[in-house]
Amino acid sequence: MFTNAPTILVVEDDNIVRMLIVDVLEELEYKVLEADGSEQALEFLGDGTKQIDLMMTDVGLPGMDGRELAKKARKLRQALKVLFASGYAESIDVPEDMHMIGKPFSIDQLRDKVKNILEKASK
Repeated sequence: MFTNAPTILVVEDDNIVRMLIVDVLEELEYKVLEADGSEQALEFLGDGTKQIDLMMTDVGLPGMDGRELAKKARKLRQALKVLFASGYAESIDVPEDMHMIGKPFSIDQLRDKVKNILEKASK
């Protein structure tokens, strides 16, 4: 398992949704960084002093969408785990090594998905 709590970067332009996701993840004892869009997320990702184990991003972001963000994020951090969240999960193509969770999701679904992704990464 992890020696210290994994860090999750949450990218969500809806303040209320972002706040709820962050609260859930912090309650599950993850460290959380919050970004309200792609530009702020890329600032975090470009900061080599920050540990980021997983980026959870909304697909439908203004400007650069979540998939474009994931491509740029992988250029900065090749091994970054990515979890997309979308209300249209069934109609979105996700790259093979990335993950998807449909909105709305329950706390249990989010917990299980994040835990599963991070446990695979630590093996």
